[in-house]
Amino acid sequence: MKALVTGAAGFIGSHLCERLLSQGCEVVGLDNFDPFYDRAIKEDNLAEAKKSPRFSFVEGDIRDADCVNRVCGENTFDIIVHLAARAGVRPSIQDPVGYMDVNINGTVTMLEAARSHGIKKFIFASSSSVYGNNVKVPFSEKDNVDYPISPYAATKKAGELICHTYSHLWGMDISCLRFFTVYGPRQRPDLAIHKFADLIRQGKPIPVFGDGSMRRDFTFISDIIDGVTASMRTCRGYNVYNLGESRPVRLDALIAAIEKALGKKAILHRLPEQPGDVRQTYADVSRAVRDLGYQPKTELEDGLMQFVKWLEKSKG
Repeated sequence: MKALVTGAAGFIGSHLCERLLSQGCEVVGLDNFDPFYDRAIKEDNLAEAKKSPRFSFVEGDIRDADCVNRVCGENTFDIIVHLAARAGVRPSIQDPVGYMDVNINGTVTMLEAARSHGIKKFIFASSSSVYGNNVKVPFSEKDNVDYPISPYAATKKAGELICHTYSHLWGMDISCLRFFTVYGPRQRPDLAIHKFADLIRQGKPIPVFGDGSMRRDFTFISDIIDGVTASMRTCRGYNVYNLGESRPVRLDALIAAIEKALGKKAILHRLPEQPGDVRQTYADVSRAVRDLGYQPKTELEDGLMQFVKWLEKSKG
């Protein structure tokens, strides 16, 4: 199999590239090193993949049709895994235009390239944020997701709809994967587990929005990659899958677990709830279990220990 992975220098993308290479695949990574966080971090993410002769990297933007078509024209891809996006709920509220441009126009550019070059299989990285403040739990792919509460969530819902359109009109096999709060080594520095752990290590206060009752379905990176690679193998027709742990954890319990992993107490800085933040995420993964053989297996405590070991090594 030969795959094009967009967002290859990111947290999930770099792990996926390494997994695919370990399975004997050829991989071309595409990334524009968006300045959302330090380029050096992303360069480090790619270091292991670049050791493989079956990996090549292109620095380019998913909105640049000339670049994307050149990459697709120079290679014979079996599948595109489209992970690249502007990420984050809160930043999207400050820059909705930028998020719409990258996440929607970029996705259309990738789908058009796939269609034009006869690449029949396409994986789209969606998000649990599409469920908004869904009161029914656990969240099922059958639930109505017409009420996103952030521009980021709206772009992911739009991406799923565009993918359905391409699948319907041109017979493309497309799977949309709704990721639930992914964590682990290389997690983005703006995300809660990384931010909290780093601040606790330094003895600095951590920002806690709300009363600590907010719940998230934290999913370890290796479990997510299991789901992505399984979806690549089984991609037929148009499908949407939740990829989560199906065990939501309260924010205050998460902080306690990070404290335990670090062996150090947190200093809490209480703040009001933030606009756009959902109250809870909780994945019904029965469809992914049935169709993909998906079986998340990493306990939060074990995943946090692996993350802390990576963090302490990366921070010297």
